[in-house]
Amino acid sequence: MKKISTLLLGLLGSLLLIISSAAHAEQKQQLGEWDVHYMVVSTPFLTPEVAASYGIVRSKFNALVNISVLDAVTGTAQRVSVSGTAKNLIGTTKTLTFKKVEEGDAIYYLAVLPFRDRENYRFSIDVQRGNTMQTLNFKQEMFVDD
Repeated sequence: MKKISTLLLGLLGSLLLIISSAAHAEQKQQLGEWDVHYMVVSTPFLTPEVAASYGIVRSKFNALVNISVLDAVTGTAQRVSVSGTAKNLIGTTKTLTFKKVEEGDAIYYLAVLPFRDRENYRFSIDVQRGNTMQTLNFKQEMFVDD
């Protein structure tokens, strides 16, 4: 079971890296002592096996929010608390519930966001460790792939 889990984590990490390169230029903000990398992709990009292993429902109406936090100087992955919201243009706010995924030295924080085609969201993601907290803010328009 541990080998399967490691394989799935490797597949997820590779998939997220490929999607990140193909779908968007690198999205990163430096917040204090951290480099916070982020991307939002449609869940059908995940294989059914990877999605099932993390309890993610694959749907053209679900997006995966992926956050990784690195030390700005050393580049090492950081264990932090991640929480946040996504607010659309009419003011509907959805709470994002992040799940931590560790793959070797990499740490990802994943949340699922239901959406409708061409819906615009303003994301506000709080990253906290101890008494240090930073907020990542970004906007993204969501598209349904047929």
